[in-house]
Amino acid sequence: MSIEDLSIILKEKGFKVTPQRLAIYDMLKNTKSHPSIDMIYNSLKDNFPTMSLATVYKTVDMLKKLNLVQELNVGEGSFRYDANVASHPHVICYKCHRVDDLEDADFDDLIEKVNKLTDYDIKNQKLYFYGYCPQCKGKDTAK
Repeated sequence: MSIEDLSIILKEKGFKVTPQRLAIYDMLKNTKSHPSIDMIYNSLKDNFPTMSLATVYKTVDMLKKLNLVQELNVGEGSFRYDANVASHPHVICYKCHRVDDLEDADFDDLIEKVNKLTDYDIKNQKLYFYGYCPQCKGKDTAK
């Protein structure tokens, strides 16, 4: 989604369009690093010195409610965020906490199996794999 599209959505939903909000979304849209709130704030604070950490929290929460970003609970005491809201698995490094998308993976068989085993009608999933990233594997892998 473009910044112009985001501006239209924000206006339609009754939210003020601000440079900070646009920058936060743009940063999320253009990274694969799945940043935390602190990471977002630190990457933008030089360009927006008056922006507060609270602004980042509120903006990300708004974007989450508008289904423009997804929140990832990767188990490190804070959440990470992804502007790719399509349902897709993530791979998380135990050592450095890197988070990567697992793209082009087909989990339809797994979802169908869960449907059959539980009699649920699965509509969405969040699937995480944990291990050691290419940079960390082979190093001392004690947690």
